Amino acid sequence: MKCAADFRRIAREALRGKWKIAVLAGFVALLLGGVVWEGTPEINFQFNDGSIRAQMDILGQNVDLMQILQSDSPRALWGVVLMYFSVVAILVAIVQFVLGCIVTVGYACFNLELVDGEELTIGTLFQYFPQWKTMVIAGLLQTLYIFLWTLLFIIPGIIAAYRYAMTSYILAENPEMKAGEAIDRSKELMMGNKWRLFCLHFSFIGWGFLCMLTMGIGNLWLTPYMEAATAAFYRDITAPLADEEMTMLSAAEA
Repeated sequence: MKCAADFRRIAREALRGKWKIAVLAGFVALLLGGVVWEGTPEINFQFNDGSIRAQMDILGQNVDLMQILQSDSPRALWGVVLMYFSVVAILVAIVQFVLGCIVTVGYACFNLELVDGEELTIGTLFQYFPQWKTMVIAGLLQTLYIFLWTLLFIIPGIIAAYRYAMTSYILAENPEMKAGEAIDRSKELMMGNKWRLFCLHFSFIGWGFLCMLTMGIGNLWLTPYMEAATAAFYRDITAPLADEEMTMLSAAEA
């Protein structure tokens, strides 16, 4: 059974001579897979005695939108501008999430091709746009499940994250598969393998500290390294299934 050192070695061998395109792909994937901004405004509506009251929480400050919009003071103009940019921020966050879900699967495919020694192109990141609904649903379901498990405590949330960690790789190879099916397949694959993947990721902790000393710039090289190692891990845990399918296919042909 392969260990973390084996997967890191496979990743280094796969990256030899391909670091430039791997770093570029990782950088593009990072930009397009951005997270939801902290401080995103939250709008609440209340109905009391037939009247509507709207409030917005922005960076810990509560603003009464109805009062602002009904006022002629300079603050009213500032409130409108602030509300406008808040709406834009929400829309950008939604677009980033959708793009992130699609590009995540594309980046998984990129790293599988890297480990398999195939020719690499940045276009691989965008090849799943036709299946964008499946990718977005998968991303939403994973986020929801991990969040719900995190409510129990931090540890169950971490375990859930590793339980669904192979979903993007499964969808990369089976884009026609439904989101729920891919998540269920990931759960099956990770039974007995969650600790192995955790150990693999933990083995990069030293590199992570070094990247902190470079103001995060080192992550441009660490991310492709880790992702390639994770792709090698996926190939390892799915190898028995692939061999079984080949055996069944040969038996059927015979």
